[in-house]
Amino acid sequence: MPRTKSDAPEADAHEADAYEADTREIRDRLIRAALPHVPFDGWTTVALSRAATDIGLTVDDAKTFFPGIGRDMVAWHSQMADREMLTSLAEQDLDGMKIRDRIATAVMTRLNQHEPDREAVRRGLALLALPQNSGLALRLLYRTVDDMWFAAGDRSTDWNFYSKRALLAGVYSSTLLVWLNDHSEDFAETRAFLARRIEDVMKVPKVKARLAKIADIVPARLRAFQSFGRMRGAR
Repeated sequence: MPRTKSDAPEADAHEADAYEADTREIRDRLIRAALPHVPFDGWTTVALSRAATDIGLTVDDAKTFFPGIGRDMVAWHSQMADREMLTSLAEQDLDGMKIRDRIATAVMTRLNQHEPDREAVRRGLALLALPQNSGLALRLLYRTVDDMWFAAGDRSTDWNFYSKRALLAGVYSSTLLVWLNDHSEDFAETRAFLARRIEDVMKVPKVKARLAKIADIVPARLRAFQSFGRMRGAR
C-alpha cells in the first residue's frame, strides 16, 4: 500500500530513530571492542582497526563512525559511561539517601564501571589533556557532572545550578586521579578521599557569594558552562 502524505513524516521520523539506534549500537560495539587494545595502541586508528576486525567490520566502515579517531572515540566512551551510570543509578534507591550520599554513589558508580579499563581511561585523559582538546575535555566533564546532579535529583535553575556543577567537576576530577592509582581493597583510599572532598559540594551556600565574585573575573568560562547546560536537551 503506497504511503500517504500524512504518513510520510511519521514514517521518516521512525526511520531516523531506527538509524540513530543502529548507529549508537555499532559505535558502542566498536568502543567495547577497542578497550582491550587501547592500553597497547592508545585511542588510535590501530585500536579502531583492531576493534573493527574483532566485530566483523571493515576499517573504512569503522572510520565513518569515528572520523575524528581518538577524539571521537574518547568522547563516545565517556558518553557511554554516562549512559551506563544513569542506568545503574536508576536501579538504586537514591531517594532514600542524603544528598551527599547520592553524589558519592554517583561518583563511585561512574568510576567502578571502568575498573577493568583503567589504563584506557588513563590514555583518554592524556589525550584530553592536549591543548587542542581542552574544549572537548570541558564538555565531557560538564556532561558527566550534570548527569550526576540530575540523577541525584537536582532540579535547580538559579545560580546554584552552575555552582554545584562547577564544584562537583573539581571533586570528580581530583577523585578520578586518585582512583587511577588506587590499589586498596574496594578502592578504600578513593572512597575516603571522596568523602573528604564531597564536603566542598555541600558548602555551596557558603561559597555562592565567592563564586559570584569569581564570575566577574572569568565570565567566559561561566558562559561556556551555561551553553553546555542549554545543550543538554539537544544531545
